[in-house]
Amino acid sequence: MATVSLKNIQKIYPNTADDTRKRRKKEDDAPKRKSNLKITEEGVVAVDSFNLEIADKEFIVLVGPSGCGKSTTLRMVAGLEDITRGDLFIDGKRMNDVAPKDRDIAMVFQNYALYPHMTVRQNLQFPLELRNVPKDEMNRRVDEAAEILGITEYLERKPKALSGGQRQRVAIGRAIVRDPKLLLMDEPLSNLDAKLRNQMRAEIIKLRQKINSTFIYVTHDQTEAMTLGDRIVIMKDGEVQQVGTPQEVFDEPHNLFVAGFIGMPQMNFYDGKLLLNEDGTYAVQVSDAVIELSEEKQKNLRDRNTKPQDITVGVRPEHISLHEKEGAMIEGVVDVSEMMGSSVHLHINSGGKDRIIIVPTLDLKGRPMGIGTPVRFTFGNNVIHMFDSEGLNLEYK
Repeated sequence: MATVSLKNIQKIYPNTADDTRKRRKKEDDAPKRKSNLKITEEGVVAVDSFNLEIADKEFIVLVGPSGCGKSTTLRMVAGLEDITRGDLFIDGKRMNDVAPKDRDIAMVFQNYALYPHMTVRQNLQFPLELRNVPKDEMNRRVDEAAEILGITEYLERKPKALSGGQRQRVAIGRAIVRDPKLLLMDEPLSNLDAKLRNQMRAEIIKLRQKINSTFIYVTHDQTEAMTLGDRIVIMKDGEVQQVGTPQEVFDEPHNLFVAGFIGMPQMNFYDGKLLLNEDGTYAVQVSDAVIELSEEKQKNLRDRNTKPQDITVGVRPEHISLHEKEGAMIEGVVDVSEMMGSSVHLHINSGGKDRIIIVPTLDLKGRPMGIGTPVRFTFGNNVIHMFDSEGLNLEYK
């Protein structure tokens, strides 16, 4: 059990250029960006201004694209990477200079990291042997972990005789036998096929109910993030974009990146305008369609004294409605129709861009939706997300 506090954490990897180049004065002293990461005189900023408070027994997921700094952050918590600036506290104790072995942390890696010459039991016992745990206590902990993870029958096998999912269970078991305060997981399911990933996600959800550790989990898979996390930390280019529950980041994305990253298929974006009517109410115009906003959205915009402006309109595929009647609708043509069983995913060419609409199969009522079919569509006034020229959500900026 542990609380974790990360305050203004920064990780900078030093420049590798020669000393002459380092000493040469820059034409522009402002920080630069290269490969989406900030470059300063000190080096490449891999993680910048990371702040997070993690409660005892909370399950936190760091999610984002490759290279966003999530694994680097996890490794700083573990003590495998030095912290350039900022402070890390575990249970109120500053941990910046504490050795990894003294942090009461266990870590599960992507590649299992099992000893091939040892049996499963020996792999599970190994961290306990290093701590000189008595034999009886060691056997009790190993048997208990094996029971929790359903690997009791494999205790006398070696890793090569196990499937990928079974090996990952052993790797997790080796971490939890120590009864650590903090359990760190770095993309532990990425080497598994889709079916095994689904099974292991369910196993991890069950596991966190049975042990008393605080979890920090890293993944690039938003499905894992949404299903596992009490809260999600969405990262991009070394910076935190948003922190919230899965439902919060789905319903209330604070910027264009979060809106496009969370949700599958991803949110559709349209060029639009925010209009302010003579009576003081707001509407959104996309193509020829003008949609009066819901009262909740009206209030959010009024509270911020939002001005009329060009905006990016975001709408999720499942929130778009097809219409047969004439009128002020958005028009398009079906490019691809994907039958998914209970629904059909329509890829629509509208305004020269690809849009995705999810339509329940029953709603089509036998209407053919082959390639080239013209469609009209619109969306409700309570499902629209509005982003300004800087990509910030107008309702939360």
